[in-house]
Amino acid sequence: MQIVPRARLARRDDREQLAELVNAHLSAVIPGARVSVNTVLASLERQPDEYVVDPWVVERVTIVVEQLDRVVAAAHLQRFADRPAVSEDYRGAGLVQWFLVIPEEDAAADALLRACLAQLAAWDVRIAYADGQLPFPGVYGVPESWPHVRAALERGGFVWDGPAETVLLATTASLPDPALLASEGLAVRRTLGAAGVRFAAERDGSELGSLELDLGAGRAERHAAGVGIAELSDWDVDDEADASALPWLLAQARAWLELSEVRRLLVAEDADDAESLQRLTGLGFRELVTTARGWRRAIR
Repeated sequence: MQIVPRARLARRDDREQLAELVNAHLSAVIPGARVSVNTVLASLERQPDEYVVDPWVVERVTIVVEQLDRVVAAAHLQRFADRPAVSEDYRGAGLVQWFLVIPEEDAAADALLRACLAQLAAWDVRIAYADGQLPFPGVYGVPESWPHVRAALERGGFVWDGPAETVLLATTASLPDPALLASEGLAVRRTLGAAGVRFAAERDGSELGSLELDLGAGRAERHAAGVGIAELSDWDVDDEADASALPWLLAQARAWLELSEVRRLLVAEDADDAESLQRLTGLGFRELVTTARGWRRAIR
């Protein structure tokens, strides 16, 4: 007997299965990534990290698809207000914040997408965006490790016309060791930056480069016990001016991360920026995945 997948609004008693679906997709992008049931539920209600975009959201809906009482697919949707305070791109738009499905369950994926499109049409949004933004740093867009999600979105008429970014990961132990680097007259200046702790490399009072660490990415409520993670939120170092500045700065960042009991550092770079990717992989980072951002579909 053929089992027909059924789409419906999510209920609170779906929470454990929703969390498992989220964690299965996380684990294909970031090694060891896992979030709690409470983290998943909280992310359906609000995204405090998105302090610009989140206040524009006026409706949120989570849809699941079940087969034989098992949740095999789920999506979270948002509707943005249609008012002047909202940026033009988001004004009157809808967003599939994430779209998750067990691989090879194409019928369930298509049922979920039909339900999403019906909800977006009922909201009368002009355009819909799609993403894979889950409540864990480094997981957004449609990662190449989710080919089943990409295929489902394409079958549903979504088109990718945005950038591609490569997510890289370093353990603190793989970063340059401050004990092995000669300073060569370099000094480090630590201040509060726009996104976190800022380290600047200076020589004779002149700044040669800087980087910022976002330690908030590893908030305890987001992760399983013992997983410490931070993001390299920004870096700007000119190797032509001083090739030793970036290794020196990463060594200082390593020392700070070790004192913070943070074991891993994430960074995202333009996938087409071969020079930056080569610099980072030469200093202890490993490429994890390339993700496609900027999926959209006209609704009316």
